[in-house]
Amino acid sequence: MRDGGAAVEAAVAGELRLLDPGVRASPELVGALLHPEFHEFGASGLHWDRASIIAALAGITDQESEPITATGMRGVQLAPDLVHLTFDTEHNGSRAHRSSLWRRTPSGWLLYFHQATPFGDRRTR
Repeated sequence: MRDGGAAVEAAVAGELRLLDPGVRASPELVGALLHPEFHEFGASGLHWDRASIIAALAGITDQESEPITATGMRGVQLAPDLVHLTFDTEHNGSRAHRSSLWRRTPSGWLLYFHQATPFGDRRTR
């Protein structure tokens, strides 16, 4: 599932925390995992910055939706302070290929960049 050492393990742990519904519902917990310069190209095609993704996740109130499942997570340490993760997710019938860059900072590993590309059939929501 994972390739690499402690840096990759730390990035994987952070990524899995970001998929946890309890973490996603908390602006403080999400914010603690995002780099100050974070940005994302989402599966929706939208570009998100740190403030907008924190606000969007905090606004999700559907506690009955299916959990996000991640499969095929792999990581490689590109530099002493940079880890690249790739994996697939499925949530409510939507699937996406995902790519994340995690940067080591004085406060730990933080998500710097994320991109999601939808694939496969989608169920109607």
